[in-house]
Amino acid sequence: MLPYFLGCPSWNEPAWRGSLYPAGSASRDFLADYCRVFNTVEGNTTFYARPAAATLARWAQLMPAQFRFCAKLPRDVSHTGDLREQLAAAAEFVALLAPLGARIAPLWLQLPASFAPARLAELAAFIDGLAAPHGLAVEVRHLAFFARGEEERALNRLLHGRGVERIGLDSRALFSCTERSPAVLHAQSKKPRLPPRPAAFTMAPQVRFIGHPELVANDAFLAPWVDKVAAWIEEGRTPHVYLHTPDNHRAPELARRFHAQLMARLPGLPALAEDTGGEQLGLL
Repeated sequence: MLPYFLGCPSWNEPAWRGSLYPAGSASRDFLADYCRVFNTVEGNTTFYARPAAATLARWAQLMPAQFRFCAKLPRDVSHTGDLREQLAAAAEFVALLAPLGARIAPLWLQLPASFAPARLAELAAFIDGLAAPHGLAVEVRHLAFFARGEEERALNRLLHGRGVERIGLDSRALFSCTERSPAVLHAQSKKPRLPPRPAAFTMAPQVRFIGHPELVANDAFLAPWVDKVAAWIEEGRTPHVYLHTPDNHRAPELARRFHAQLMARLPGLPALAEDTGGEQLGLL
């Protein structure tokens, strides 16, 4: 068993047929095949739509007990006015996810760039009013929270004091890319361009790495994370690491690449399982 959680932004990617998934496999089989290799996934789907009860029941059957689904609070909770007015909707969402049990660890609150330091009291009240039984992690995007000033320190004190993790987003590799393909341009238009903030306010640090489409071009940006994640593991923490590429067609390969580099840093770390597509995803 891995001493940390490693995954991709989703599992429902047809482009992974023939690599992560068997060629010709049905989409209904993707989740089971994904869980044979990775032990966590970003819950991007829940940001856009609440899953049906029958869907959650199926996920609960397919996800191993030790699997982690980092579900994002829906955008109508995180991006619609005062957070305190969304507590009832957030509680309903937590109740909806109950069939997944401890697999929801942690719940993610992704805040818009418009969420400014003046709203920190609102965030504190939301955190205090939300029962997140398996933990909460917050991603901020307002530039003031990355200025190393009192406003950032106030955010960090708020989260640390409540046992809430600050999600570490690193998009430097994506924005180092000069390729003008539609996938890269789309990703660069959607992802925030912010300095990374590695944080470990809890025993489960959270990392989102948005990568370059050429795998080798990510190595210089991955290296500090390999050292950081290794150090967290050595401290007894259980990091969660999620690897993206512009269209996510190569996200599993990038995740494997990260893990191979972490294995070199931590001898004895178990290898990932073989892919079900018939051949192992390359690391070069």
